[in-house]
Amino acid sequence: QLQLVESGGGSVQPGGSLKLSCAASGFTLDYYDIGWFRQAPGKEREGVSCIGSSAGGIYYADSVKGRFSISRDDAQKTIYLQMNSLKPEDTGVYYCAVVPRQFNSGSYLCRSYQNMRHWGKGTLVTVSS
Repeated sequence: QLQLVESGGGSVQPGGSLKLSCAASGFTLDYYDIGWFRQAPGKEREGVSCIGSSAGGIYYADSVKGRFSISRDDAQKTIYLQMNSLKPEDTGVYYCAVVPRQFNSGSYLCRSYQNMRHWGKGTLVTVSS
């Protein structure tokens, strides 16, 4: 059974860092494109960073460019999101998601949560002084 489990969330002061992990099980991660999304209270789920399988496949939302870094370790079946210089507006529930490779770009995948197929249950990140 395909499963995604996020970890690494928590409370941090502005300017701090967190590293989120997403452990995948029940499927071969190599065959999937991946992404991180977040949802703040009262807002829609938005794409933060996605890795697609087409050329130029990594996408970062403008709000996190230069501060966040997405990576994947297919051998360890884990997806990561390194978050630095955190801001209060980064607060929200962070979800990892995957979709079978379809040679889409990261920007396409992150454009809408509907472009992803399988989801974790999320991990809460709170940035506050």
